[in-house]
Amino acid sequence: MSGWRLATGGTRIDRARSLTFRWGGEALTGFAGDTLASALLANGIDVIGRSFKYHRPRGLIAAGLEEPNGIVQLETGAHSVPNMKATQVELYEGLVAAPVNSWPSPNLDLMAVNGIAKRFIPAAFYYKTFMWPSWKLFEPWIRKAAGLGIAPTTSDPDAYEHRFAHVDTLVVGGGAAGRAAALDAAGSGERVLLIESEPTLDAPLSAPNLTVLTRTLAFGYYDHDLVALAERLTDHLPPAERCGPRQRLWKVRAGRVILATGAFERPLAFAHNDLPGVMLASAARTYAERYGVAVGQQVVLATTNDSAYASAFALHDAGIEVAAIVDSRADAAPVAEAAKRGIRVIAGQAPVTAKGGRAVKAVTIGPVRGGATGETLLCDALLMSGGWNPAVHLHSQSGGRLGFDASAQAFLATEAAQNATLVGAAAGQYDFDATVGPTRDYADGDPAAAKAWLDFQNDVTVGDVQLAVRENFRSVEHVKRYTTLGMASDQGKTSNVAGIRVMAGLLDKAPEAIGTTKFRPPFDPVTIGVLAGRAVGDDLMPLAHTPSENAAKVASGVFENYGGWSRPAYFAKVGEDEQAAVAREVLAVRRSVGLFDASPLGKIEVKGRDAAEFLERIYVNQVKTLRVGRCRYGLMLSENGVVWDDGVFARIAEDHFLVGTTSGHASAAADMLQEWLQCEWPHLEVLTENVTTGWAVMNVAGPKARDVLSELGTDIDLASASFPHMAYREGKVGGVRARVQRVSFTGELSYEVAVPWGYGAALWDALLRAGCKYQITPFGVEALMAMRIEKGFLHVGSDTDGTTLPQDVGFGAVVAKKASDFVGRRSTTRPDGLRTDRRQLIGVEVTDGKGVINAGAHVLPADAREPCGTEGWVTSTVLSPTLGRPLAMALVRQGQARIGEAVRLWDMGEWREGRLTDPRFHDPEGGKLDG
Repeated sequence: MSGWRLATGGTRIDRARSLTFRWGGEALTGFAGDTLASALLANGIDVIGRSFKYHRPRGLIAAGLEEPNGIVQLETGAHSVPNMKATQVELYEGLVAAPVNSWPSPNLDLMAVNGIAKRFIPAAFYYKTFMWPSWKLFEPWIRKAAGLGIAPTTSDPDAYEHRFAHVDTLVVGGGAAGRAAALDAAGSGERVLLIESEPTLDAPLSAPNLTVLTRTLAFGYYDHDLVALAERLTDHLPPAERCGPRQRLWKVRAGRVILATGAFERPLAFAHNDLPGVMLASAARTYAERYGVAVGQQVVLATTNDSAYASAFALHDAGIEVAAIVDSRADAAPVAEAAKRGIRVIAGQAPVTAKGGRAVKAVTIGPVRGGATGETLLCDALLMSGGWNPAVHLHSQSGGRLGFDASAQAFLATEAAQNATLVGAAAGQYDFDATVGPTRDYADGDPAAAKAWLDFQNDVTVGDVQLAVRENFRSVEHVKRYTTLGMASDQGKTSNVAGIRVMAGLLDKAPEAIGTTKFRPPFDPVTIGVLAGRAVGDDLMPLAHTPSENAAKVASGVFENYGGWSRPAYFAKVGEDEQAAVAREVLAVRRSVGLFDASPLGKIEVKGRDAAEFLERIYVNQVKTLRVGRCRYGLMLSENGVVWDDGVFARIAEDHFLVGTTSGHASAAADMLQEWLQCEWPHLEVLTENVTTGWAVMNVAGPKARDVLSELGTDIDLASASFPHMAYREGKVGGVRARVQRVSFTGELSYEVAVPWGYGAALWDALLRAGCKYQITPFGVEALMAMRIEKGFLHVGSDTDGTTLPQDVGFGAVVAKKASDFVGRRSTTRPDGLRTDRRQLIGVEVTDGKGVINAGAHVLPADAREPCGTEGWVTSTVLSPTLGRPLAMALVRQGQARIGEAVRLWDMGEWREGRLTDPRFHDPEGGKLDG
């Protein structure tokens, strides 16, 4: 047994509160305050999992977030969390955990056969194998073997939230140095936030202007002193007792940041150093002092520095037998203290090989510089201390530089890029002599190198690094990827510096010349949930809602996401499918009258002395010639000349315009107008305001539309002579101030009635009542799209792509006629834009009688026999309820000149027949626009 509970001690545990938990199906007990790791050790669990590649038995190495081996599956069902570190899981009543990457159990893992074939699957074997006969032959097996834990398949039942904070000083780390820095800053009157990843501080801390957050990890340091924190709010409670958010993401802006992040003890590289029971000396001390757990009954410590002596003395004080301290140095200051305690010190020696099967039983030592091995020391725990690596990750993420300290054999922070300071162990300041003595060198080809582990989770040995160097990899980043060194869930906290030192020896370079790999957030794994916060499900991209939504739901509207708005696609009656509902709605509009909520359409007011001049520069169309009270359809282009948006704009007054956009581009168009005003033409006297959600718009369309508005009541003269197509009027409708535009996307007589948003729902209801005698029918977006295809109207985004220019959609003459410049004009005259064989928007009639064709079908010549050499593709398609046949629109090479030509269509692997036509299928003369 490699662990048991000490009779006394344990500053973190409450021996009066016993807790039960399950490990791999076995019922065990622990105390309140335990971590899962300490509780497992106290129950004598030495093998906690298996390594990733070779499935070698793995025990705990560390006691904190640097732990590479103790990876577990926590809980079951929807609350299951994979790949948690046992050292960071707080024990609670009823906790359920299981090992990962082992089957059927950690003690008997059938995949351990990989270890027998180790010589055939060295580092980077995956780059050299599985190439013949095909990767796909091996892919299923490899994917099944990959990974550690299992992600749950059900939705996450927990909630998460985000918060923002601004402080004068942020202190990361609640150790002695961090507490002192926080109190000092608070004493100066600063607003201070101190965070600590552990559940508690080792000493109480309070000040009026000091906030302390425990269970909180600083995982990212970004520009302008932005530090991201992940706070664990309820993870330490049984799932049934959790209330409120499980975790919270903090985004903290700090005037200055003090990094008291401590340091990580380095393991030593020697043969079989991955056996369970081989662990860090500081971890053994932590388990004894904090949790009252002994990691072994007879321990040996192997060290290169003074710090291991403090661990040895702490274990000795706890009543644990320290068989020997093996020190690689010839002399060390704490030797005298060890002698007083009766602890044997063996100087100038280092471990050569650990011995044992499933766990360490002994260690053979030998001279540091090589030579014959010497004594074998019996032990059931072998504790290592190869020096310390300051936790400089956040400093490096912030852009700070690092330098190598030869005496400590570690990378220390040098130059800061932001207002950050490191203190305590993070700055290389220790309360002991941190000078590191020699370690055993591994010459190229040394057989023991293949058995000396660097990365314990990913099974990377000294021999693997040697192989990478032999194969001419010289960059530390390349070696990392070739061997997977430092790519495990601990992100190299215990392995990277050791790997760099091996590289330095092999390449005969100083470690600073090798450098470090890139430090990237997160510093330690964080959940996807805390990053997402409340942006999940319907809140991932919250949809805007129309004023008529409640009434539309009552009318059996089937809602979908259109441009960020929740809108009814159609209104289904009993027994109707979508196609039948859309057909009914279209015919109702064509024959009588329909009602459509057009509130999401973008509405931007443009006002000022230079409003007309400004919009003249924005639109492809002429704007200055538009009379007050009239409307015009227009296109907006990107700077590349590509059709970007379209809509109707109205001139309300000489200096006042109402710009209409598509619903999906309302905000973007408003931003674009502001960008041009502020960055390019600041001298123009123009104001713009996005009023999309200030006005609700109800579209009354169909031959009886004028009758419905008259029935509702309005002081606007609706007669065609007074209120013609493409005109704008203001007045009262149903007793409410309204803006009315006579514009049509259906091809029928149509009025868009805009009232203040708060009156939108009432207007919808009033129009339905007024139109009752005319069988007014609510219609959805799909019916609107069907009617616009029947009319051959352009829909930006469906009938255009990132290459479509205005001349491709029938605006060539408009561009040629306009003398003034506008956004994107010069781009339309590039050689590519002047090609005579550009794709142009036209109609397509399906002539084979097989029904509707799919959008995306390719257009080819009538004599085509192979689906290659496409001349265009179908952009919009519908089974026309009005005409009773399938219709389509397409972008086709030289389309306007080819109207009437028969073509073949390659549609989802099937040949179809069609003919190119004028896209104005229904009422091409436009006579129905007057009702």
